[in-house]
Formats: sequence, structure tokens, C-alpha cells
Amino acid sequence: MSLRRVVVTGLGAITPLGKTVPTYWEGLRAGVSGAAPITRFDASKFKTRFACEVKGYSPDDYFDRKEGRKMDLFTQFAVIASDEAIKDAGLHEGVNKDRVGVIWGSGIGGLKTFQDECFTFAKGDGTPRYNPFFIPKMIADSSSGNISIKNGFRGPNFVTTSACASSSDSIVAAYNFLRLGMADVIVTGGSEAAITEAGVGGFNALKAMSERNDAPETGSRPYDKDRDGFVLGEGAGALVLEEYEHAKARGAKIYAEIIGGGLSSDAYHITAPDPTGEGVVLVMQNALRDAGIRPDEVDYINTHGTSTPLGDGAEITAIQKVFGEAAYNLNISSTKSMTGHLLGGAGGIEAVASIMAMQHGIVPPTINHFTDDPELDARLNFTFNKAQEREINIAVSNTFGFGGHNTSVVFSKLRD
Repeated sequence: MSLRRVVVTGLGAITPLGKTVPTYWEGLRAGVSGAAPITRFDASKFKTRFACEVKGYSPDDYFDRKEGRKMDLFTQFAVIASDEAIKDAGLHEGVNKDRVGVIWGSGIGGLKTFQDECFTFAKGDGTPRYNPFFIPKMIADSSSGNISIKNGFRGPNFVTTSACASSSDSIVAAYNFLRLGMADVIVTGGSEAAITEAGVGGFNALKAMSERNDAPETGSRPYDKDRDGFVLGEGAGALVLEEYEHAKARGAKIYAEIIGGGLSSDAYHITAPDPTGEGVVLVMQNALRDAGIRPDEVDYINTHGTSTPLGDGAEITAIQKVFGEAAYNLNISSTKSMTGHLLGGAGGIEAVASIMAMQHGIVPPTINHFTDDPELDARLNFTFNKAQEREINIAVSNTFGFGGHNTSVVFSKLRD
């Protein structure tokens, strides 16, 4: 059986840097930080009091009051980003919706809904009075379900949940469904909305987040010697993936081709990365093998790069093992330095960033670099503090999650 080719024909995003793909991309190339004091709740008693929120967001700008109340914020973000991608791809023009699917990713799902309902119950007299939309709003698959229902897409429909690798796993799953002929088009990506008391408090308890409250805009500083943890972000990134011949037949514009996907597990610890980077070595090797390319053919890696002391070092160790001398010809950058960490939504917005970097020939920077880390090889090009122009023919997007989940996706310019 010959595998079908898969291309990207639509993009969508709602992020801490902008609520559309063009505004998001402008923020990335300009090196803008999305971090600021938390406004979603009173964070004055928390160890971390800042995050990367979607600025100026109101559901009333996108949904009528009744519709918006039935969706948790992570689902609202999913619908908004997918709407942009679907419109961008022109999917409603003569497409057989029986062959269009939705495969979405979210690591946590409706955390705000779950938290609020539990708080309400705890404050009451013990009588169970729950909102009838509690469960439908909370469950992670409400995101893909709402996208499917709104658009009448009757193809494969499910959600991947693998912590911070969730939306990259959704992209790889969509890629495989398409190349195996199980659908012609799939809307994919991921969303998260975990900037809540429970989300911030929980990650603070793990000592995973930056506590740089005096200068929040510099809190996310991947590969800097003084990094002290990730900054929580929110939003969504969406891609329309399409079988190549199907896209060509309907005259769709093509942003990029997806040519490989790799998965692996650290099999090491439920939260800490394997410091040897062996699981990350394996996932990148699997992705390059699936793509049928050599390490020296890759131009850019959008790294996981969360700004944690252990995680950043393990990923760089792995890149050097996989790429060898070719690692010094790569551009490496972590866009989380600007967007914060969207958890299960990270792979979605970072896939969009990787594709836009190829489109424009510009590598977005790793901002907030002040002090070299002597443990990291200074000969590598981390694209510190300022975007760099470069022709990018092949880009890799890495995402890794609690539980040891590792995923790498390989994008290329459309090949002959």
C-alpha cells in the first residue's frame, strides 16, 4: 500500500501575542513577550502571579451569550482557531464532509469549569446542585465535538491527551489517518486554558513555574543560565491537513507539507525528563526516519524549550546526539520564551510558528537571553533575542509532556 502525501492548507491561532495568525506571527518575529500580571483571578497570594494570557479576550466577540456559556474557555479557543483555519483553507466550498475529520489535542481540558463547579459545591450545604453543562463543558473531547458539530464534519473525531505533547500527537494522528486514506481532510491542533487558581497553584506546588514576579516579561528565558521554570500560557493553534491530490484538485493554497512524525517515551519519571535525553534522541530519530531525510537536511528546530533547568539541557543534549556536526548549522529557537507554555496547546501554536517561519524565511527568536549557560554549547545557534533571516526548507517541531511523552513533527516546503 502506498502512503498518500499530506499538506497544510489552513492555519488558525489565538495566542498571548495575538488573536489571529498574522498578529501572532508579527509578535513572534518582533520578539514580543506575552507575559504580564494575571488578570483572570486574584493571584496576590500565589508564588507565581503572572502568566501569558490572551489579551483583551471576550467570548462575546465570537459567540452569542447562550452558545458561549456552554463551552469552557479551552473549547472557545479551539473553535476560534479552527474557524480561522477552516476559512483560510476554504473548506466549505464543495468538500465532502463525510471525509473531513477533527482530531484535537488538550492536556487538561475544562479545568476552569471543573474548578468552579467544585468550589460552588464546597461552599454549599452539601446538596449536589451542579450545572447540567458541567460534564459536557469539562471533558477534553468537547473541543473536537464542538468543531465537528459547528461545521458538519462527519469524519474521524477524537481528542489526544498526552500532557504537553497532546496537540503534536493530534497532528501526527491526523497525518497518519490521512496518509492511510481514512479521511481526505482533518482539522487538527490543540488548545488549553489552565490559567486558574488550580492550574497556577498546582504547578507552583510542583516547583515547575517561574516566580520572577518583579519582571514577568522576562520570566520565560529558555537556555539562560538563570532560568527558573516555565510561564503558563493559554490559547489554541489549528491546522487544516489535507491529502495532497485532494488539495490540488480543489485549487487550495498549500503552506507546507508534513513529511514525518515521531513518538517515543522516556520511561523514566512522571514529571522529570530523562537527563540523558535518550527518549528525545529516539523521538527525533523516529521522526527523521519517517520523513526519509538526513539530519543535515533540517534547517530549523522549534524546540520544546520550556525554560526549566533540567528540560532545556536534556533537549539540547539530544539534539547534539542526533544531529552531530550538523547541529551547528541549525537554527534553534523556543517560541515559548514569548508565548509561555500552552501545555497541551503548545504543539498547535508551535506548528503554526514553524510553518510561518518557512513561509517568510525568518526564524523567530528565543527572547530573554541575558547570561550564557556554561552547561550548553555556545557554538549552537539559539537565535537569541532577535529574529534571523534564513531559508527554511525543513523544520522540526518538538513537544514533550509529563509522563515522558515525546513527539516530533517534520514540516517541509512543498516538494516536487
